[in-house]
Amino acid sequence: MAGWRGSRGGGERAVEHISSSRSIRLGKVQPQAPGHRTVFCNDREANALARFKGNSVSTTKYDVITFLPKGLFEQFRRVANLYFLMISILSCTPVSPVSPVTNVLPLALVLLVSLIKEAWEDWKRFQNDMAINNSTVEVLQDQKWVFTPWKKLQVGDIVKVNQDGFFPADLLFLASTNPDGVCYIETANLDGETNLKIRKALEKTWDYLTPEKVSEFKGELQCEQPNNSLYTFTGNLIISKQTLPLSPNQLLLRGCSLRNTDYIVGAVIFTGHETKVMMNSMKIPSKRSTLEKKLDKLILTLFTVLFCMCLLGAIGSGIFINRKYYYLRFDKSEKQFDPDNRVVVGILTFFTLITLYSPIIPISLYVSVEMIKFIQSTQFINNDLRMYHAESNTPALARTSNLNEELGQVEYIFSDKTGTLTRNLMEFFKCSIGGEIYGTGVSEIEMGTAQRSGVKVEAQKQSNVAREKGFNFDDARLMRGAWRNEPNSDSCKEFFRCLAICHTVLPEGEETPEKIRYQAASPDEAALVTAAKSFGFFFYKRSPTTISVRESHVEKMGKVQDVQYEILNVLEFNSTRKRQSVVCRYPDGRLVLYCKGADTVIYERLADQGNELKSVTREHLEQFGASGLRTLCLAYRNLSPDLYESWNDKYIQAKSALNDREKKLDEVAELIEKDLILIGATAIEDKLQEGVPACIETLARAGIKIWVLTGDKMETAINIAYACKLINNNMKQFIISCETDAIREVEDKGDPVELARFMKETVKNELKKCQEEAQQYLHSVSRPKLALVIDGKCLMYALDPSLRVTLLNVSLNCSAVVCCRVSPLQKAQVTSLVRKGANRITLSIGDGANDVSMIQAAHVGVGISGQEGMQAVMASDFAIAQFRFLTELLLVHGRWSYLRICKVVTYFFYKNLTFTLTQFWFTFQTGYSGQRFYDDWFQSLYNVIFTALPVIIIGLFDKDVNASLSKKYPELYKEGIRNVFFKWRVVATWAFFAIYQSLVLYHLVVASSSRAVNSAGKMFGVWDVSTMAFTCVVITVNLRLLMMCNNITRWHHISVGGSILAWFIFVFIYSGFVLPKAQENIYFVIYVLMSTFYFYFTLLLVPVAALFGDFVYLGVQRWFFPYDYQIVQEIHRHEADNSRIGLLEIGNNDLTPDEARSYAIMQLPGQKSKHTGFAFDSPGYESFFASQAGVYVPQKAWDVARRASMKPSWSKTPRKN
Repeated sequence: MAGWRGSRGGGERAVEHISSSRSIRLGKVQPQAPGHRTVFCNDREANALARFKGNSVSTTKYDVITFLPKGLFEQFRRVANLYFLMISILSCTPVSPVSPVTNVLPLALVLLVSLIKEAWEDWKRFQNDMAINNSTVEVLQDQKWVFTPWKKLQVGDIVKVNQDGFFPADLLFLASTNPDGVCYIETANLDGETNLKIRKALEKTWDYLTPEKVSEFKGELQCEQPNNSLYTFTGNLIISKQTLPLSPNQLLLRGCSLRNTDYIVGAVIFTGHETKVMMNSMKIPSKRSTLEKKLDKLILTLFTVLFCMCLLGAIGSGIFINRKYYYLRFDKSEKQFDPDNRVVVGILTFFTLITLYSPIIPISLYVSVEMIKFIQSTQFINNDLRMYHAESNTPALARTSNLNEELGQVEYIFSDKTGTLTRNLMEFFKCSIGGEIYGTGVSEIEMGTAQRSGVKVEAQKQSNVAREKGFNFDDARLMRGAWRNEPNSDSCKEFFRCLAICHTVLPEGEETPEKIRYQAASPDEAALVTAAKSFGFFFYKRSPTTISVRESHVEKMGKVQDVQYEILNVLEFNSTRKRQSVVCRYPDGRLVLYCKGADTVIYERLADQGNELKSVTREHLEQFGASGLRTLCLAYRNLSPDLYESWNDKYIQAKSALNDREKKLDEVAELIEKDLILIGATAIEDKLQEGVPACIETLARAGIKIWVLTGDKMETAINIAYACKLINNNMKQFIISCETDAIREVEDKGDPVELARFMKETVKNELKKCQEEAQQYLHSVSRPKLALVIDGKCLMYALDPSLRVTLLNVSLNCSAVVCCRVSPLQKAQVTSLVRKGANRITLSIGDGANDVSMIQAAHVGVGISGQEGMQAVMASDFAIAQFRFLTELLLVHGRWSYLRICKVVTYFFYKNLTFTLTQFWFTFQTGYSGQRFYDDWFQSLYNVIFTALPVIIIGLFDKDVNASLSKKYPELYKEGIRNVFFKWRVVATWAFFAIYQSLVLYHLVVASSSRAVNSAGKMFGVWDVSTMAFTCVVITVNLRLLMMCNNITRWHHISVGGSILAWFIFVFIYSGFVLPKAQENIYFVIYVLMSTFYFYFTLLLVPVAALFGDFVYLGVQRWFFPYDYQIVQEIHRHEADNSRIGLLEIGNNDLTPDEARSYAIMQLPGQKSKHTGFAFDSPGYESFFASQAGVYVPQKAWDVARRASMKPSWSKTPRKN
């Protein structure tokens, strides 16, 4: 990488620096296609001219015609498969010394397995598509409802959907059985949210319910072109020459279901793949792990080695071919042995040797790695009880198996705050009304702040009154009508009415305070309406035009009255406006606009009067923020009828616009949302999730740096960061904020160009100052940890191409970074900045739709299945229910997966290099002619059968330390961050021993066989020697695998023993029959060999000699240069492995815990401990099976007795608890 960077290894933190000349590209928003479509409702002939798409959907990748070509194309996109194809073609030519079956058969098997897997997955998709396409819906035909398959629907058709039915396409909502043309829908299939949403038909279409009446409906619909925006829709409906504006309120999306409504009638607008849900079902960006990319480099390196070996052989062949070797009968009849044309000889020999040495690149590597990763995901991660959340009944879910080992190398975590670090269970906690603070509780953050300051704070004792969910407020001054006695009682009344009226909440159930349920778009909304109910303003009924509130104690204490407010306009909340307004008419005719929103937005729109209240409330907001509470400001404005009427005309006009409707509506809203009168502010507590501080502390010890990206205010974000131990008082903090006096002065001048210039300059100076200070701190003796806090406005300028690298340099040297007030796009840009700019492995974790871009931008995306729907989960690579499960996911499963995959890849590299080099040494004794040393079938089955299973077993079951020790010593994780186990130095070490072993295996066997004779007194031939050498190779590489295992289970014994046994069974059968000419030389070879003492002597001596160097190296390395995990192994070598990672047992729920435990014990296999050799060593069985089965096995008498008998040998070692 350009620039300079300190070492990443060791215990000291390195100074990070990225070259300023480096350009880093970040993501941007894609523009939408222009234009609109015209649909004629209930008129198929008119719509036929437009040729709209049908309603049949297909999610399959292939069809019958494209399966083979497209499937093969997918397979040959891998460089390795392309290489094997080339080798297979070469093996079919005359230059090949081996039979075509040697290379064609393994390739065909690999392709067959991959294509069968693809076909099976696609078949399941096809069956799912067929089930959906053949679902039926009632369609209007000849003045009656006729059941028709979804796939036959056309744009413009009129359909009837019954209660609990799904909408078959995107529909224009015309009429409903509910009064006032209202229906309730559930959007769980779209965004995972189960709360009901209200949709309202246009008043002009309410009557179109019966088939006879609907047949008369002939409307013309002009709307936007199909797009993937789920929450926007613009269009006009022209009926009887009258143009009516359409909004998302009249759109029913495919995939949603109808609730609490007998049936609805709708007109089809978008069908099939043009529906919004199908346009959103794009594939998650294809991600490949960093280790897999390095594997490609290793394959290219092997190819280079292969090229050099073949080139050396080709040059040797050209030199060796000489007429002086007359007895070899070189002549011109074969161009490969023509002494007069040495160049052609060299070229042909080059291609001959490529086919001969082709096993150096293992064809089964990718298949084995994919199989291992798949089992790791489905069996280990998905079934880990330690990542199972009982309250929500949610296990962990690996949505892809490509990135398992990436979890073991993560250096940067980007986390959302709300719902990720916190519970997203909002509780109304405090409020400020008319300049007075109400609420006596102490928040979690306040307790944490007090602890840091050394002040002892006791939480206020809660009264015995049962609290409702969402309401954790206690202050006698406001409860049970006591607010009437407050000096600001009028402000209190407006405050409560604003809470009860300004929202989009839907009430469900009986109209009583105890039994009613609120369906809200967000937990905040539900908490505010619940608070209004608790204060005596009970919202119990909503229609499209009215809200009914049961008000208590308004006119006098104890009096309850039902008041109906007419809702004239709802100016909805969005991420740009950051506020929501409602225009309502009181029963007495008073017109009021109620508005609630972010403090920054509301304060900009307040009237000039009441400055004292503004400043006092701002102080209260800062106080709430310091307590980690989420704040909203409430305001209102009295409207005159004339002002409202003139504004409403503009609003209706903007609502009817086909182009830029959202923008025009926002502009019109600005005209009325001004001169507001401040009422007060609300403060809602979102408690931290269980175990978050401990998790963050553990991850920090593991060398992982955590960045929090949130839309909250800076004070709230900083205090949450303190509460979850992301930031502490020992850290040096850099704060870059736009809330400074200098920036406010420029803001007041109202020149946006000057403001942008000034802010960019300020941010630039702040970043340079932070960078200089960071260098001083990092080179000081104390070397304190650093933290950076930056807000969204400053971040916008800091992400400018000219400042991006400076921001990156400052950030990389910080242990924690908090970005406040950031947009979803900025979250993705910050993630991309570190991923692309610093080239570090990143993980993003979030729970909401606003986290999707961040999740997809990181190397690994983790979704939290929480309160904000499932969009984050659907876009993620892994899904968990709680933030604290990251410890298990990264430090246990991630680290184990990384360690295992590294071992699998390096072992594959070693065993194939060893095998190929024995053939290479043989070439020197055959005049570089390309004569094969091994039989074709030996070479074909070496990777497929004789060495295949043990490497899969190590990829599944190898475990350096158990799960509890992995979390007890999180520093072990740093080995993955530094990529200790897959460096070129590690590859070079394996290559050295492969060369050493191949020399020993080849030369010892050849040298010892030169004087050996069979039982008939004859010398051994080339096939006798090669069979002996191959036997030694198979035994050596399998035994070498056992030497690299950290724990040995019965499966290791079965796989290694089974592989060696498989070789002997195969060679006995293969040698026992007279085969075609190409293989006739191998006939009876093994029987001849095994009848000699030489065979058994060589079988014992050669593998021992070959592995002796490895044995010495491993001993020296463990004693003098140990890895971190080896030190931990030594510390705990006498301790039983009592960690039990339980596996979820699906289908055994009817067993009691004791029965389940007995059943699990019964299923456990025995195992021999590597350290002691005793079967069933230790009460926990130090094996994968016991630790993974979640079984507690009590100590048995014989086990205790045996352990006591062993005690003297290790009693001097202190026992670790």
